[in-house]
Amino acid sequence: MKQFFITATDTDAGKTHVTSLLLKLAVQRKRKALGFKPIAAGAEQAFGRLVNTDALTLIESGNTQAVYEQVNPFIYEPPIAPHIAAAQQGEQITLAKLNKAYEEVSALDADILLTEGAGGWLLPINDQELLSDWVVAAKLPVILVVGMKLGCLNHALLTMASLQQQGVEVAGWIANQVDPDMAEYDANLATLKARLPVPMLAESPYTEGTPKLRIHGALLDVLALR
Repeated sequence: MKQFFITATDTDAGKTHVTSLLLKLAVQRKRKALGFKPIAAGAEQAFGRLVNTDALTLIESGNTQAVYEQVNPFIYEPPIAPHIAAAQQGEQITLAKLNKAYEEVSALDADILLTEGAGGWLLPINDQELLSDWVVAAKLPVILVVGMKLGCLNHALLTMASLQQQGVEVAGWIANQVDPDMAEYDANLATLKARLPVPMLAESPYTEGTPKLRIHGALLDVLALR
């Protein structure tokens, strides 16, 4: 099984958007694909339970059978920092709980398992630990989603520096154009290509229609989709 953790330069950089496109690409290439969104804050009642739209998107994009609780084990209604939402409910997210949830979802019949993070790379899960601590301990290779907007150069370089400092294997990065009016988009893209020390895997241009992914050859190699 190929396993990756999808992180991003910031909240709303497009982790779900990109993860969904990667899952659909894997399905098109006749692979069994599964998305895992362990932590979600921002949910509503549906089907007799709390659900998160990002987690539902991952379920719809993959083709491996899983129940909602397996895909999104930690869910909170208010759209706030997850560790704060958990504390408000008298709960605590821990590395041990994440490990247990990941063991369960990893046991499902999938060729590719993509775990989508929450927020940016350094997301607190409790008062002492970060979600990145779990990724490092689990030795998951990371794909970085760069939300292409003003400030993305700083955010991308800071995130990459943190990933490198923690000794994480970074498989590559994907540009997601979140701002249709971003000034000097191509120049910013060129700067990232020159300064990020890992390959660019794909680009998702802004569109109000069907989402698209411009695939680079490196992406097919990373996901073993050739």
